[in-house]
Amino acid sequence: MFEALEKKKPNHFAVRQYKKYKLAAGKTAKSILISCGARMAPFDIQELRDLTAYDELELDTLGDRKTALFIIISDTDDTFNFLVSMAYTQLFNLLCEKADDVYGGRLPVHVRCLLDEFANIGQIPKFEKLIATIRSREISACLVLQAQSQLKALYKDNADTIIGNCDSAIFLGGKERTTLKELTESLGKETIDTYNTGESRGREVSHSLNYQKLGKDLASVDELSVLDGGKCILQLSGVRPFLSDKYDITKHPNYKYLSDYDPRNAFHIERFLSTRLKPKPDDVFNTYSVDLSGDPKAAE
Repeated sequence: MFEALEKKKPNHFAVRQYKKYKLAAGKTAKSILISCGARMAPFDIQELRDLTAYDELELDTLGDRKTALFIIISDTDDTFNFLVSMAYTQLFNLLCEKADDVYGGRLPVHVRCLLDEFANIGQIPKFEKLIATIRSREISACLVLQAQSQLKALYKDNADTIIGNCDSAIFLGGKERTTLKELTESLGKETIDTYNTGESRGREVSHSLNYQKLGKDLASVDELSVLDGGKCILQLSGVRPFLSDKYDITKHPNYKYLSDYDPRNAFHIERFLSTRLKPKPDDVFNTYSVDLSGDPKAAE
């Protein structure tokens, strides 16, 4: 296969890279090729090759008009997480270039990325730099995590940089101690008044009363771990954190369109992707006759 590609396209990228690897020693070259083969193994799947053979997402147009793009992957199998990482990398790069080159630095329509189960979609390369620069281009990212430790496990030392570039944070509840400790520190302390009484008995009885001001955590770890399920803690940049009620989704005017309200509203991806179109009585179609025999007279 390689010889055929080299003969047909000697300047092909794959050919040039293969020749570079062949310059290495025998065992080194073999190790490189085995590693490359292992990394490229998912592309042995025909459906995956078909999916990546062409681009129809037009990611650079998301900031031109109101559009919804859904990227749905398994939350238990991470085999294809690299595809999602590639998609988000391309999304941020293309939109930033579009904002700078076409719209003078800001997209006309704000692009908001809702990254649910952020720790399970794979690592986005250089995300710690992207999240610091995309805001000025009218792009925002909402990271949803089960625990803050998931972010540190995935992005290591860059996790603090990512958290520091988030202007708002909302705590919905949890028991992961690392998250609770950091939240306790960010909430700060409150001042409380304490007084102590004492009594000493001897030949005479004496009493003492001592007033004192102390600092106490606004919310301790154990208090946060048993936070009421209907409450949340919201932190906004430049504003002191505050306790709030969670929004009752059943009161939203569009709640009636959710599958929670009516199971018939559930989205079926198989039905959406089906190519078996059901024509309607009033649809108009163009019909073409194609001859596959190769006879030019028949084609005329």
